[in-house]
Amino acid sequence: MQAIWRHMEQMRSSGVLGQLVRFGIAGGISSVVYSLVYLPLTAYVFPPRQAVAAVPFAFAVAVVVGFFLHSRWSFKGHAKEPGAGRHFKFVIVQAAGLSLNAVITWIGTALLHLHPWIPLIPAVFLAAIVTFVLNRLWVFN
Repeated sequence: MQAIWRHMEQMRSSGVLGQLVRFGIAGGISSVVYSLVYLPLTAYVFPPRQAVAAVPFAFAVAVVVGFFLHSRWSFKGHAKEPGAGRHFKFVIVQAAGLSLNAVITWIGTALLHLHPWIPLIPAVFLAAIVTFVLNRLWVFN
């Protein structure tokens, strides 16, 4: 138990814990935005087995929201690389998140015939972990 507290204290003193909390809040907001675009598209535009077609549209809107939240709040003051280089890296990381999200959505809806909202749970959770690590280590380092 002491090892856990020591690790938490190290994370707090290094700033990682605060970034993780802010990233979680900003990611939660981005996930809500994603869902607000994705779910109506899967209900009214794309058939359930083709729900993966809604992913790029929802992701594009969520990425714009996420970039402003993450660059101005989650990782504020952490980024050493200014401007276009950081934007390019952010887009690459988001493309990785988009790909992961699309694969999970496709497996869930096209292969397993699940309702389109069900793949949202693992997709959002896994994409959040992957994008936090990549943003922390590569984009906003």
